[in-house]
Amino acid sequence: MLSPEPWPNEIRINVQYCAICGTDVHAFLYDIAPSGSVLGHEFSGVVSGIGSDVTRWKIGDRVTCGGGTPPPGLEAPLRRQEQFNYRLEGFTNTRTRGYAEYTILNDWEPMKVPEAVGDLEASLVEPCSVAVRAVRLSNQKLGDTVAILGAGPIGLLCMQAARAAGAGMVIVSEPVPARREAAKLLGADAVVDPLSDSGVEDIMDLTDGAGPHIVYECAASRTTLDTAFNIVRKKGNVMLVALAWDQVPVLPVDWAAKELQLTPPFGGVPFAWQVAMHLIRAGSISLEPL
Repeated sequence: MLSPEPWPNEIRINVQYCAICGTDVHAFLYDIAPSGSVLGHEFSGVVSGIGSDVTRWKIGDRVTCGGGTPPPGLEAPLRRQEQFNYRLEGFTNTRTRGYAEYTILNDWEPMKVPEAVGDLEASLVEPCSVAVRAVRLSNQKLGDTVAILGAGPIGLLCMQAARAAGAGMVIVSEPVPARREAAKLLGADAVVDPLSDSGVEDIMDLTDGAGPHIVYECAASRTTLDTAFNIVRKKGNVMLVALAWDQVPVLPVDWAAKELQLTPPFGGVPFAWQVAMHLIRAGSISLEPL
C-alpha cells in the first residue's frame, strides 16, 4: 500500500505485528464494523513519518498502538458517553488500523516500547491492559483465591495479572487440554476440566466449599456466567471479562442470597497500559505460551 502522510499532529507507524482480537472478529460477524473497515487495535510498530508539529517522537521510535492519555474532549466514546453501547453504536473511528502495513496515529496516542520488550510482545500490551484493568477493578486482596473460567489468551493474562496482584491460589477451568497445559506452565495452582462430571465440584473442593473470592469469566460460553455466579464466594465479585454476543441463561434465585457483585470491565485505560508494559518488561507476565 502507499504510505499515508501524517497531518501536523500525527505520526505514521510501520506496523510490525498485529494480533487478532475477538472483538474485531465479532465486529465483522455482527455487522458492527462499517463495510471496508481495516481494523486491528493490538499492534506494535516503528515511527516512520512525523507531522510538522510533532515534538515527542522521532523516526525509528518503537511504539505500541495506544497507552497515551487523550486530551480533554478526545476520549473514546465508551469513556465519555454515559450510555455507550458498543453492540449498537459500534466503531466511530473508521481509519485504517493495524491490519495494514501502515497506520496513522495522533501523536498523543502511542506508548514507547522499552528495549527489554520485543516487537511481538509489545503487540500484546493492549490485551494485557484489559487483564490489568480487570484485576484492578476486582477488589481482589492479598491472598485471595481466584478462579479463571477460560484459558484463552485473555484468561491466561488475567491469571498472571491476578497472581502479580497477590492472589493466594489461582484455579483455572478450561476444557481444551493444550490450554490447560499452558495454564500449568504459567503457574496455575490447580487446573480443572469443566466438561468432566466433577468440574464445578473440583473448584468447590479446592476452596473447602466456600468458593473463590474473585471469579474472572473469560470464556463467554452459554454456561460460564451462571457457573461464575454459582461458584463465587459469598459477597465475592464476578469479573465479566469476556462478552457473550447471544443471550445466556442464568438462574438468579440460585445465587442471589450471596449478595455478590458483577463488574464488567471494558478495555484498558492509559494507566493499565503502563502497568501491563511494566509487568511484561519485569517478567511478571509471560507472553511466550500465548
